[in-house]
Amino acid sequence: MTLTLHNISFVHPWILWLLLSLPLIAIYYFRKNKKTEPSIHFSSFENISKIPKSLAGYLIRIPFFLRLLAIGFLIVAMARPVSFLEGEDIYSEGIDIALVLDISGSMLAKDFTPDRLAAAKEVISKFIDQRHSDRIGLVIFSKEAFTQCPLTVDYNILKNFLTQVKSGMITDGTAIGNAIANGVNRLKDSEVKSKVIILLTDGMNNAGEVNPITAAEIAKTFNIKIYTIGVGTRGTAMYPVQTPFGIDYRPMPVEIDEDLLQKVSAMTGGKYYRATDNKKLESIYNEIDRLEKTKVEVTSYRNAKQLFGEWLILGLLCLGLELILSNTILRKLP
Repeated sequence: MTLTLHNISFVHPWILWLLLSLPLIAIYYFRKNKKTEPSIHFSSFENISKIPKSLAGYLIRIPFFLRLLAIGFLIVAMARPVSFLEGEDIYSEGIDIALVLDISGSMLAKDFTPDRLAAAKEVISKFIDQRHSDRIGLVIFSKEAFTQCPLTVDYNILKNFLTQVKSGMITDGTAIGNAIANGVNRLKDSEVKSKVIILLTDGMNNAGEVNPITAAEIAKTFNIKIYTIGVGTRGTAMYPVQTPFGIDYRPMPVEIDEDLLQKVSAMTGGKYYRATDNKKLESIYNEIDRLEKTKVEVTSYRNAKQLFGEWLILGLLCLGLELILSNTILRKLP
C-alpha cells in the first residue's frame, strides 16, 4: 500500500501518523518549563533591570525546535518516501503526400460552388490544416504537369502556393499519366514508409506522354499508394465555353474515366472516390485523412527514486546542530 502525493509515495504511510505527536510534545515542553522555571528572590530589581538581555536569551528555545524538526524528518524517513518520475517517449512516423490537382478549363464548371477548382482548393486547404507532421507537396496538371510546391512541412507556404493556382496556367488538356509520374517523382526518393498521391480530376485522359497505367505501375514499384477522386455531377453541368464575346457557360455531359481511375487506385492499394458536390468532396478528403494518419508510438515509463536518505540526513543535521548549540552558546547552567 502506498500513499501518493504529488508524485511522492510512502512505502509505510502509517508511520506518518506519528507526526501528530509533535504538537503534543511542544505543548508538554512549554507547560513543563513554565512550572519548573527556577525563581530567585532579590531585595531590589533596580540593578537587574539595567542588565541588557543577551542574544542567547532570545534563542534559548532554538535547540528544542531543532530537536522537534529532527524528530519530524526522521519520522518521514522511516515512512520511506519514494519519488516517481513519469513520462512518455513519443515516436512519430510521418507520411509524404503529393496532392495532384487538375486545373484544366473544365474545372471551372458550375456544378460545384462557385466552381470545381475553387471548391477543390478550399477542401484541400482544410485537409492541409488537419495534418501535423507530414510532408506535403502540390502538383498541378492539365495538358502538362509540374510541381507547384515541393514536399514541405511549412504548411503556410504550401497554402500560399495553393491560393495562386488557377485555370489557364498550363495549356488545356488532361494528362493524368504525366500527373501521376510527376507525383511519383516527388515521392520516390523519400525514406518514409507511407507515401501517398491524392489525384483529383474531372475528365478523361487525352494528353501527355505517359500512360496512366504505366505511371501507376511505377508508383506501385516505389510503394506509393494512389487515391483518385473524380469530380463532377452525374448527367450534365454548365461548362465554360470560349466564344467571340467571351466566356459563356453551356450545359454539357460530364465525362470522367472512372474505370481508369479505379484501376490506378486498385493497382497501388488506394481507393477511387466520386465527388458530385462540395459536401461529398469534403467528406472524401476527411475519409482519406482518417485512413492516412501519421503513426505515433507512445512508450510510457515510471522510474522510482528513494528519498528517505535525504530526510534522514536532514534529521541528523538538525539533531547534530541541536547538540552543538545546547552544549556551547546556548548551554543551560544548572
